[in-house]
Amino acid sequence: MQAGYRKLLPRRFIHATSSDNNDNNRGETVVSDCGRRKSSCGYCKSTASTSVSHGLWAHSITVDDYQELLDRGWRRSGSFLYKPEMEKTCCPSYTIRLRARDFVPSKEQQRVSKRMQRFVDGTLDVKKSVETRKDPGVSASACGEASSSGTKKSLSNKNKEKTVGDHITYYLSEQVDNMIRTWSESGQFPCSVQLPKASVKKVSQAKRKLLVEGAEDLMYSSNIAFQIAATIRQAQSIAKDASQSAEDNPLSPKIIAEKLAASLDQLANTNGLAIRACNGHINFYTAATQVSSNEDSHIALGAQESATERKDFSLRLSPVHPQGKRRRLEIRLKRSSFDPEEFALYRRYQIKVHNDAPDHVSEISYRRFLVDTPLVPVQPSGDSRVPPCGFGSFHQQYVIDGRLVAVGVIDILPKCLSSKYLFWDPDFAFLSPGKYSALQEIGWVKENEVRCPSLQYYYLGYYIHSCSKMRYKAAYYPSELLCPLRYQWVPFDVAQPLLDRKPYVVLSDFVLLQNGESSQPLVSENVMEVQGDENYDEDSNDVLVDDEDEMTEPESESSDDDSGSDSCGQTSVEIENGNLSDILIGLNGSRLRYKDLRRAFVPEESYLESQLHRYKRVVGEKLSERMVYSLG
Repeated sequence: MQAGYRKLLPRRFIHATSSDNNDNNRGETVVSDCGRRKSSCGYCKSTASTSVSHGLWAHSITVDDYQELLDRGWRRSGSFLYKPEMEKTCCPSYTIRLRARDFVPSKEQQRVSKRMQRFVDGTLDVKKSVETRKDPGVSASACGEASSSGTKKSLSNKNKEKTVGDHITYYLSEQVDNMIRTWSESGQFPCSVQLPKASVKKVSQAKRKLLVEGAEDLMYSSNIAFQIAATIRQAQSIAKDASQSAEDNPLSPKIIAEKLAASLDQLANTNGLAIRACNGHINFYTAATQVSSNEDSHIALGAQESATERKDFSLRLSPVHPQGKRRRLEIRLKRSSFDPEEFALYRRYQIKVHNDAPDHVSEISYRRFLVDTPLVPVQPSGDSRVPPCGFGSFHQQYVIDGRLVAVGVIDILPKCLSSKYLFWDPDFAFLSPGKYSALQEIGWVKENEVRCPSLQYYYLGYYIHSCSKMRYKAAYYPSELLCPLRYQWVPFDVAQPLLDRKPYVVLSDFVLLQNGESSQPLVSENVMEVQGDENYDEDSNDVLVDDEDEMTEPESESSDDDSGSDSCGQTSVEIENGNLSDILIGLNGSRLRYKDLRRAFVPEESYLESQLHRYKRVVGEKLSERMVYSLG
């Protein structure tokens, strides 16, 4: 079909160009129609193809066009745009937003902000905060029983016998292991090689006396670099090259130790230790004036520690948040791009928080989901039309004392900040990073509305009332839901009682009835009953984004079946308007209207026209005439 168009298209159209959607100098939107998509559902966990949506692949998209698509119920996953077919899909998904300047924080949200402030000020009791966040698999009653049992007393007595020095070497070993794992996940070490666990040992006084002058401050040491080098060489069967010195060999213990020491130096310094590499060893030093019979007392540890608490041991001792020391929190906004440090954090988050299999968390899937973007960036204009950062896709980094602890993936558009995904360091779960980042993003919108008056809203993605783990989004008050039929915004307080009865509701009907403007039925006859677990704990999925199954375009089947009503949110006016003449078509580098294409080539192309009718209904008349519908 497309080849036929190329052959028969007159030369004046082949070389024609269109500036219709280029007038604002923000580029153009080019999409390919993927049609109706059916797949299994990550929300209700249906294994059948019950999730129904319309998909577009965006080769490029302007921030203005994407803003309008959001306001018609669309979202993006990388470059894939999708819109649920609300009457057909198993879990109707309503776009939810909040006017930032009207935001009223709840008591819990205020507590999150205060907790972070105390943490930064150094006044938060980190140990107490961590102990309140037990392993999710251990119930409160079980913890209470354990505390009164002889087993726990026995464990506590054994822990009392451990010296503080033992705890420090355990903690330092964990930190070295974490850094090795980060390097392996980011590709600096072969990920296919099972690397040994690090062991940091205390250096005895006798050995210190044998060392050269100035080395009396040496406290701990590890030879893990030698073990890593040997393991990698053995696994890869690397033969010794007589012409290559040990110093030049990238797998030599010396090079590995130097790299690890450089990466760990920030962590060690914050706890009064210095770290240096010496001939392949990783050595930890402290000032000579600090060395005494109580030389380990600068790292505090409670006298008792249960088996459950051992799981959080590294967090309580983490040198990035010793109680009493003021910390530096930085929030950095950068354009979306691949960052190995961010990927390592994302991988750790997915594996530890969402229990993803390590081999399923690949760099390719990460790039496709959270780095790749079709949005055409808009640079600052120096006036009130664009905020100082510009428009486009961004990563917002949260950095504490130089350590990356969370990354928010967001789109900044003419009317809103759209929150897409957040991933964070599991060691900092006690700070509720999902809630905190949402509060920061809301605050960012309020601050930037002064500079760019059109930027007023915070979009939280989809709200799915039939999925209890998505309901926490309504806690950001006062929020609004998008009517799936007329694309009017309806206060959540109005929508909630309707959604309690039916999962799919034409929300604007109720508003019109209240105003005496319509006698249409409140809800569609084709509905499904609400199913959900009311006991879902928001903190266990402390992320202001859609379900993690959104990460990549799901395995799905295309469906061109257009039987019945095409309920993609079209209004009755759009359904009746079957005129396809002004749809903008992209073909072989040209831009032309469909009416011009028909004049040049008038076959019986009912299939294409059927596609174009559906496309016009799901994107709307205005966007169908502005966005380029690519035929190749």
